[in-house]
Amino acid sequence: MSLADKQCVPCRGGVPPLEPVKVQELLGQLGQGWSVNAAGHIERTYEFKNFAEALAFVNAVGAIAEAEGHHPDLYLAWGRCTMEIWTHKIQGLTESDFYLAAKADRVFASHG
Repeated sequence: MSLADKQCVPCRGGVPPLEPVKVQELLGQLGQGWSVNAAGHIERTYEFKNFAEALAFVNAVGAIAEAEGHHPDLYLAWGRCTMEIWTHKIQGLTESDFYLAAKADRVFASHG
């Protein structure tokens, strides 16, 4: 089962963030462009031909995020969207963050 096929699990806090080795393992299972930023969150910028395509992507990812109960930060600009994901309750990364990232990659691939 791919990461995109897994369901996000609500975090109630009290769970330790993923160890760096596990973060790197899961990062390797995502599409190109994902990295861990200075804050320890995973992040990727998607490129589009215009604002309308970027907005459609944001709306599609937003619908998935709402259904999963796991909400990324989305930064929309002309021709691009940067997505930043982490589990707010623990201020770190969980496996669900990678599931949501993989779901966003799937949306992006379908817009191609």
